[in-house]
Amino acid sequence: MSEPTRKYSITMPRDIAEAARARSGPSGLSAYVAAAVARQIERDNLGELIAVAEAEHGPITPEEVQQKRDLLRRAHGERRGSGVDAA
Repeated sequence: MSEPTRKYSITMPRDIAEAARARSGPSGLSAYVAAAVARQIERDNLGELIAVAEAEHGPITPEEVQQKRDLLRRAHGERRGSGVDAA
């Protein structure tokens, strides 16, 4: 069963709304916008988590960031190679 929904009225620049409508596909503009907002909330939460971790442990160096990116790329490649959908 899907989550309950509620109708909202939002205002956004026309060019953004039209681009979103053009890309929304069969699921429609509302689903497209809801997915975009959900992704932004995830990014905001991650940003907050990073800020807390850096306040406690100090800033992350560019080298550490690159090490984690490499690790994620390898893990992503291994999942694809095993037939598991990594998306």
